Amino acid sequence: MSSYTLRTLTKKKEVDSIIRDTIDKVLILRFGRASDSVCLQLDDVLSKSEREVSKFASVALVDMDYEDIQVYVKYFDITFIPSTVFFFNAHHMKMDSGSADHTKWVGTFHRKQDFVDVIEAIYRGAMKGKLIVSCPLPPERIPKFQLLYKDV
Repeated sequence: MSSYTLRTLTKKKEVDSIIRDTIDKVLILRFGRASDSVCLQLDDVLSKSEREVSKFASVALVDMDYEDIQVYVKYFDITFIPSTVFFFNAHHMKMDSGSADHTKWVGTFHRKQDFVDVIEAIYRGAMKGKLIVSCPLPPERIPKFQLLYKDV
């Protein structure tokens, strides 16, 4: 199982620290569960890509089953798993992928190169001072999901 090669965060303090301390690299935080098959599929893509993107990105898994992590789950409104959140120099990076939610990537990537392309686009945008970038993937390779609004 490839998720064992990636760093797993289980405490809010660990998440705070990695966000604060990752400088001049894109930080990829995958929120999910090690027991979920779609999370494991994404973990496989992340671990296979980690070496290729290591010069400009760092990857960590955030285990949603820990109570200490729930503050981030609520803050990023993570209702679908896996959800991947991106940071650059402690700034939350957003991506317009054609969905209503630009704050995170919901679902997995179809292939390793899709993930690398997304991270490169985020890195290039961040280096230009942008906080939101356009998704470089064609619409058919972007996972689709239905947004449900509570208490509206």
